[in-house]
Amino acid sequence: MQQQNGHEDSLNRVREGDVPEQDDLRGHAAETAQPNIVDRKRKLGRSPAIVGILAALLLGVFIAKGIRTRVHAEETLTTTTRQDAVLAVAVTSPVQGAAAQEITLPANTQAFIDTPIYARTSGYLGKWYADIGTRVRAGQLLAEIETPELDQQVQQAQSDLAAAQANQQLAQITADRWTKLLAKNAVSKQETDQATQDLIARQSVLSAAQANVRRLQQLQGFEKVYAPFDGVITTRNVDIGALIQAGDINSPKLELFHMASTDKLRLFVPVPEVYANEVHNGDQVAVTSDAIPDAKFTGTIVRNSDAIDISSRTLKVEVDIINAEHKLFPGQYAFIHLPIPPSTSSMTLPSNALLFRKEGLRVGVVRDGRVQLAPVQIGHDYGAKVEIISGLVPQDQVILNPPDSLAQGERVNVEKGDAE
Repeated sequence: MQQQNGHEDSLNRVREGDVPEQDDLRGHAAETAQPNIVDRKRKLGRSPAIVGILAALLLGVFIAKGIRTRVHAEETLTTTTRQDAVLAVAVTSPVQGAAAQEITLPANTQAFIDTPIYARTSGYLGKWYADIGTRVRAGQLLAEIETPELDQQVQQAQSDLAAAQANQQLAQITADRWTKLLAKNAVSKQETDQATQDLIARQSVLSAAQANVRRLQQLQGFEKVYAPFDGVITTRNVDIGALIQAGDINSPKLELFHMASTDKLRLFVPVPEVYANEVHNGDQVAVTSDAIPDAKFTGTIVRNSDAIDISSRTLKVEVDIINAEHKLFPGQYAFIHLPIPPSTSSMTLPSNALLFRKEGLRVGVVRDGRVQLAPVQIGHDYGAKVEIISGLVPQDQVILNPPDSLAQGERVNVEKGDAE
């Protein structure tokens, strides 16, 4: 304010003609010089420019930050993509020494003795004494057959035998007489020889007559049918008054009874060729049946065919089982549980680790982060596991559930181990 008043006084002096000297003017100018004062209007005019510059700087910062974030995201995506491109696998290791296993094989159950009974003489059935389900003892009477024709044949044969005996006696007497007369030269040698040879012929006729009687008597003995062994009658095909014809196994319709010995049973089981060497006569095996789910029996391997059936590639094995309580029946379906001893020279591996390739059986082994397709040879197949005979060591990391596209040398990531 004072500066403004001073400036007005100077102007007034100039108007009045009171002009100061030059030095005084310079000094007065120095004294009256106005300071540098920023004009508010000019200041307000510069603010939009500053704001624009600051906004541009902020925008540049945001743009740079966005570019950096995007670059980082692209790098992360690239890294993730590369990691995802590497197959993640689960691995397991072979188990040293195959565990003891047991295979279950179907078996056909048969009676230890199974016999059809036929008549050996013809006639009519007079009586029968055993029906189906009847347990009989050896020598027990089963039926009686009436044979009137055979009885007459026996009587005729006995009469022929008596005649042959009389003729033989007469020939004997004649031969003795002629021999004595020959000693006295009362008869010729020729006549004596004829008498002697006639005696020999009569003796032969007598022997034939005796044999015929024995044959007919034997047939007469077949009028009674006896049980040949201890067992059960499983079939009766005749009844009283039925015509009976002498028959044999070639005439199945002539079968009178069918018997089975069930105190001991035979079980025949076809053992696959791969397990044939595990069958040893005298070994004990477990026997089960679906008909008796809670029962378990013990049988003995008594014999085998010692040859592989070319049509089925199996070994026929017979297992005998004591059936004193008669819980098992002939013809019943049963199962043999054949033990497979453990192997110390092999390993086991889950079946889902195998790869079937045109080159042969392979497994994927992880070594130094890459896949090696190792050829293997399997032994026994235990279902969920298989026996590995060669191609692996216990330290190998074997890929579980390998994809069909798994390639040699492919890089993989092991995510977990010992998973099945």
